[in-house]
Amino acid sequence: AVITLHSPWCISSQVRSHSLPHFSTAGWSDAEVFPAIGTLERTQKGVQSQSAGFGMKPSIHCEEFPCLECSPLIMSSVSEWYMGKNVLITGATGFMGKVLVEKLLRSCPGVKALYLLVRPKAGQSMQERVHDMLKCKLFDRVREDNPDFHQKIIPISSELMQSGLALSPADVEKLSSCINIVFHCAATVRFDEPLKHALQLNVIATQQILALAQQMQHLYAFIHISTAYANCNRRHIDEVIYPPPVEPKKLIDSLEWMDDAIVRDITPRLIGDRPNTYTYTKALAECVVQQESGRLNIGIIRPSIVGASWQEPFPGWIDNFNGPSGVFIAAGKGILRTMRASNDAVADLIPVDMVINLTLAAGWYTAVHRPKSALVYNCTTGGINPFHWGEIEHHVMSTFKRNPLEQAFRRPNANITSNYLINQYWILVSHKFPALIYDLFLRLSGQKPQMMRIFTRLHKAIALLEYFSSQDWEWNSDNMNMLMNQLSAEDRRTFNFDVHQLNWPEYIENYCIGTKKYVLNEDMSDIPAARQHLRKLRNIRYTFNTLLLVFIWRVFIARSQMARNIWYFVVSLCFKFLSYFRASSTLTN
Repeated sequence: AVITLHSPWCISSQVRSHSLPHFSTAGWSDAEVFPAIGTLERTQKGVQSQSAGFGMKPSIHCEEFPCLECSPLIMSSVSEWYMGKNVLITGATGFMGKVLVEKLLRSCPGVKALYLLVRPKAGQSMQERVHDMLKCKLFDRVREDNPDFHQKIIPISSELMQSGLALSPADVEKLSSCINIVFHCAATVRFDEPLKHALQLNVIATQQILALAQQMQHLYAFIHISTAYANCNRRHIDEVIYPPPVEPKKLIDSLEWMDDAIVRDITPRLIGDRPNTYTYTKALAECVVQQESGRLNIGIIRPSIVGASWQEPFPGWIDNFNGPSGVFIAAGKGILRTMRASNDAVADLIPVDMVINLTLAAGWYTAVHRPKSALVYNCTTGGINPFHWGEIEHHVMSTFKRNPLEQAFRRPNANITSNYLINQYWILVSHKFPALIYDLFLRLSGQKPQMMRIFTRLHKAIALLEYFSSQDWEWNSDNMNMLMNQLSAEDRRTFNFDVHQLNWPEYIENYCIGTKKYVLNEDMSDIPAARQHLRKLRNIRYTFNTLLLVFIWRVFIARSQMARNIWYFVVSLCFKFLSYFRASSTLTN
């Protein structure tokens, strides 16, 4: 359906002359016309305010760059809206960024070009990094549909830690003249990042991306990826931008002259009741987005703990050890035996493909409807389809026993406890003591000891997660529900972020298998050999326990009459119980 507009500035001119009925609506009712215009109101004031908020400059050449003010307004699907659009993505080589790039190329094949801000790293140029990324299995489905998809990828050399993002004047001019939508995914996700570094990557870089976006002449929307834990010092979190813990500009100016040692010393007092610099700086970044949005149309996505893919491009895709992935692998390898968490606490995992589907849908909605203020989307599962850490423990252990990892250290058998003393006991007995024995064996065999170092790193990582696995939050998700209702039936299938549909046991199983296939690069055909290895470990354990029992007998029980009496009493009780059980079974039969 098309609304025909008759002049370059037809919306504002017709409203000023009160001639809205002059639109050619092809039989539309008012209820159909006005939602199509987005948030356009029927009053002169409403339309003028929305037109001014669009951020388009009068100097735009309308024939070359069509816009809502000067071209037919077409009611399109999400994928159709992205047709012919130039997209700028930061953090494209990260976990979420890769999935965003793949989804755009596969589900929005009409997209014109994807501009990726990439920095050289580890001796690789930006072109080499993007080339390696596109060879990833993640892009197999796109490769099948369009072998030349890489031609739509345009890497731009950039460095978030430098002034002006280290963009060349030519790149700034190019991006300013062609970009239609920005997805700002870049951030440091390390919980223990030094405050100065986290501030530079999560706050100052966001300021600079926003400054660049302000120069873009044809920008429809700016989508910022935040985190649901930006305001984790609150128990109930609405879809609003909360006042920041400190004015970002004042903090930036203050830390600029401080020595790193001083900043490190004052960091605990600065972050206050937040657990780390990551959540602290993400809260500041949201404030910056609100303050510096200017005439931009803003959307903010707040995912909780982002995990492996649910369905797209295939179940269980994951490429890193971050968050729960590293914990799952450590448990599957038999390294992790205990973890302090609440069995009844909600594990607010969200599949990465659901986050990206919501992100793309929010980009479409923000561009088409142009909300008067930034819309925040809490992308979480806990309040809609909850799953608990105790349940995750059960399904992770069950999956890795059926589909074991290769060369496991021990049989998978991890337990969750909320008691500090019990957790410390099992750390000593199941972590440190075996690590010392194994390292002693390595030293005697002329190898370098490593197990104690591995456990030290594991304990540090788990300690960082403890805050999030020991308590619950309540997130409001009205905007996410609203957006779902705005989509057509086809778009709901293509850009599905309905967390009601998540089957948690199936998802956790695919997640665990994904860590085996895509993170550890293990072949599923080697599972029989891995199972044989687990049986070998079981036999070793039984032998060790038998020898330990004999040792205890010889050293303690055989030398003490009282110990022998206690031992005989316990054994006799066991025999009596077995005799009673057999007699009961016989009578029953």
